Amino acid sequence: MSAVSPYADPRVVNALLGRIHEEAPRRGRPLVIMEVCGTHTHAVAEAGFRRRLLPSVRLVSGPGCPVCVTPVDYLDRAEALARLPRTVVCTFGDLFRVPSSRGSLERARAQGARVEVVYSPRDALALAKADAATRVVFLAVGFETTAPAVAASLLEAEREDIPNFCILPGHKVVPPPLRALAQDAGARPDGFLLPGHVSVITGSQAFAFLAEEHGLPSVVAGFTAADILRGVLELCRMAARGETLVANLYGRAVTAEGNREAQALLERFFAPEESVWRGLGRIPASGLSLREEWRHRDASRTALALPEPLEPPGCLCGRVLTGAVEPPECPLFGDRCTPDLPLGACMVSSEGTCAAWYRHERHRLGQTV
Repeated sequence: MSAVSPYADPRVVNALLGRIHEEAPRRGRPLVIMEVCGTHTHAVAEAGFRRRLLPSVRLVSGPGCPVCVTPVDYLDRAEALARLPRTVVCTFGDLFRVPSSRGSLERARAQGARVEVVYSPRDALALAKADAATRVVFLAVGFETTAPAVAASLLEAEREDIPNFCILPGHKVVPPPLRALAQDAGARPDGFLLPGHVSVITGSQAFAFLAEEHGLPSVVAGFTAADILRGVLELCRMAARGETLVANLYGRAVTAEGNREAQALLERFFAPEESVWRGLGRIPASGLSLREEWRHRDASRTALALPEPLEPPGCLCGRVLTGAVEPPECPLFGDRCTPDLPLGACMVSSEGTCAAWYRHERHRLGQTV
């Protein structure tokens, strides 16, 4: 089901667009707002808001797709694990086709490696329960939204004494890259449209530093067309008044403090660590590693021979993830890189910016679907 269409009352949408154009600050250039949620990215593209908000507002996509920001060496390690004897690697579908340095998990399975696409970490845990002679490795990629489910599966594995279940840690947390973007004069937007799903776990106050330390207004927004436009309108109002706040417009799901139970579960199993983000490089405390007492569940400790990490030649996915370029500026977009034959992670994932542009915004290039 579309994230936008069922709620896109044209009268409401047009009224909000009109108010945004009226209230956006007059500064000789558009107000640059960065959304950092893959669901927002696709909703914005589907509704055509990028072109409909100009010239008052320019929406750019940030590092809101967890699969897209996962570095290529993680895929190399996952592929190498899948080729080990008596080992099965389990993954969400988005990661299955993301290119590694020499192939992909999809290609590895075609060549005989054991790779299973699952819908949850508990599906992987069930495989481990059913086959005690096989090591089951779940690829733990995602933001704060999916990490608690992984922690819950680890807790279940401990309680039921299932020794052959482990994970390849790859979780990342959203606030640190936003701090990095806020500190980068070349990438810093005028405001952030914050991710609703992540904020359910973290709480809106997890992003207070954007206003308090960097003077950037931010809004937590939901996912309907009206939700997104109300978020943009609030950012326009704050910018016009010179206000720097974190506003929560998704109160039906998000609180200031977040989900304390999920936070406690994450704290029990994971610790912050430096992590590499595609497009942003190494960011302190932006990843989640297993705590020492759970390292027997950590597949990253397996000794493997890995290739030198290689990104697809000519791919600008890293720059797309920081808002430095839009997908059509990549020379591969829509030609050598398509959803059927993706070369970059941003074209593979259902939350990827390039995939959203390809599906909904190619008309801007005069391309046909």
